[in-house]
Amino acid sequence: MSDQYPPQNPYGQQPAPTGPGGEPPLWAPYYGISFGGAISRFFKKYATFSGRASRSEFWWWYLANVIVAFVLSIIAVIGVVTSDIQVDSSTGQTTGSFSGLYWIAVVVSILWGLAVLVPSLALGWRRLHDANLSGALWIIAIFVNIVGLVFGLLPSNPEGARFDRPDDRG
Repeated sequence: MSDQYPPQNPYGQQPAPTGPGGEPPLWAPYYGISFGGAISRFFKKYATFSGRASRSEFWWWYLANVIVAFVLSIIAVIGVVTSDIQVDSSTGQTTGSFSGLYWIAVVVSILWGLAVLVPSLALGWRRLHDANLSGALWIIAIFVNIVGLVFGLLPSNPEGARFDRPDDRG
């Protein structure tokens, strides 16, 4: 087997059927997916809570989301620094306003968060399926972030195949 195409299944079983590009169908997890492939697959499976997601699908998306959030934060900080806000040290009152760059960063951050909310929940849900756990456990990760990180680290479990939906065309 070539190093260019990593194994599609960590269990040593027959991999899921593949399409013309060698990719498994959307209902199957994609083990060893690339960064760009994971981002593309994330948006293709926008609100799909059925099926499974490999660790690489999960972590590549997590990295991409952290990068976007970091860039937007840097832009917001630049916006704050270029604002004309003054704080009166004796009274603690502020005067002035934030720059347009700050408000653009805030609005884009809110829009980004709303745009990726549902697919991020769906990805975490599918990641738990790959570990053969109920996706509903992902609700805990919404309130306790460290739990989501731990769930993302769980190894794949062959019994998780019970969540696959090969009849789905999505």
